Amino acid sequence: MSSQIIPVEPFDYVVFGGSGDLAERKLLPALYHRQIEGQFSEPTRVIGASRSALSHEEYRKFAEAALKEHLKKGEYDEAEVKKFCARLFYVSVDAKTDAGWDQLKKILDEGKDRVRAFYLAVAPGIFGDISQKIHDHKLITKQTRIVVEKPIGRDLASALQLNDTIGRVFKEEQIFRIDHYLGKETVQNLMALRFANALYEPLWNADHIDHVQITVAESVGLEGRAGYYDTAGALRDMVQNHILQLLCLTAMEIPSSMDSEAVRDEKLKVLRALKPIDASNVEQSTVRGQYRAGASAGGPVKGYLDELEGGVSNTETFVAIKAEIGNWRWAGVPFYIRTGKRLAGRMSEIVITFKPIPHNIFDQAAGRIVANQLVIRLQPDEGVKQSLMIKDPGPGGMRLRNVSLDMSFASAFNVRNPDAYERLLMDVVRSNQTLFMRRDEVEAAWKWVDPILKGWEEAGQQVQGYTAGTWGPSQAIALIERDGRTWHDDI
Repeated sequence: MSSQIIPVEPFDYVVFGGSGDLAERKLLPALYHRQIEGQFSEPTRVIGASRSALSHEEYRKFAEAALKEHLKKGEYDEAEVKKFCARLFYVSVDAKTDAGWDQLKKILDEGKDRVRAFYLAVAPGIFGDISQKIHDHKLITKQTRIVVEKPIGRDLASALQLNDTIGRVFKEEQIFRIDHYLGKETVQNLMALRFANALYEPLWNADHIDHVQITVAESVGLEGRAGYYDTAGALRDMVQNHILQLLCLTAMEIPSSMDSEAVRDEKLKVLRALKPIDASNVEQSTVRGQYRAGASAGGPVKGYLDELEGGVSNTETFVAIKAEIGNWRWAGVPFYIRTGKRLAGRMSEIVITFKPIPHNIFDQAAGRIVANQLVIRLQPDEGVKQSLMIKDPGPGGMRLRNVSLDMSFASAFNVRNPDAYERLLMDVVRSNQTLFMRRDEVEAAWKWVDPILKGWEEAGQQVQGYTAGTWGPSQAIALIERDGRTWHDDI
């Protein structure tokens, strides 16, 4: 089975931070794959922009090396790489001065009628400077979009300021706040499962669902991000954006259509319905952790404090939260969310646990009946798994067994699983905002997260140590087990 590829109209993608890590690892490979899949119309160009002094040819060599390093085996095609590099250009620009901007304008003026996308793969501190320079040098057309990477602020006040800064130059419909988790195939399949089948939606409520778990686990540590991470922590880095977006898609009401505004309206309602967590209940509803020295698949690893130059920090590398949504659909259904670094494995999943059957007609010899679960796996192997109770085959009486109907997207459809950035980059060109965060979504998320941060500070809530290579501090296990439930740790 193959999917139909619909080409997009010709475009110019200007990547600020074009010689940086994100461009090297994700953006250039993603655009290369879209070319191979036949999604580009001609003429289409990718223009790298940063302070580094590179020629067009030097940038093409940089891109070629990036593709060689980051493409999977069998994906590097000499002819396609040559074709891709031919569409690459480079301009050295300075966000703080006018240096290089006239050269960028000269290149862009060659394609005035094309879609023009500016991707800010740079530190948030210069989003405003770049936006203003784009305006000052008259680079904005009717077909212009701007793509903003997280973090969108570090609290509500800074998020408001950042949104105001960009909003002074660009209209809201031109601003694409990207969260790559929403580009994952399984995330969109969550909406397909709910809204394209008669099976699940009638059961998707407090009458039939016992609880929901959302886990985003990483086995890696800081990976050279110590400077940023120690000022952010797991709550800001993962919960405020990725995890809350997953929660919204899981819990939202049925939108009137798949129109981007209809979908984002329903997500916003979920964020606004989240019950507050503040100084009054933060210690009962949250757990903060920080990894200590331990072991991973690659051998012994250092603790978090050992990776910091100062060696002293109360920043959380793990957080677990019991969240609740105050509306009719989800009244009384807890949403347990957790994320962390140096955990037992790399895994992102949403687990829907249904309520147990109201009455068991089978005797004890048949075995224990396990509640049905729907597991939506985002990574590493994207797919969906539904657990069911069945009779164990064979004679000898009724013996019950818990089995899974397991569908891996890669094996079921026999196609390459596209990286999330591939879809999102093309959605920007198509001006499809469905998988991007609207301004009021970002601000509503911070309105829920800010009181947690302040509650930790007021309560003096310290991080709990956990050994690298485990599933976090014991307090996180207690958080869910005191409700008679357990974390789903099947990797």
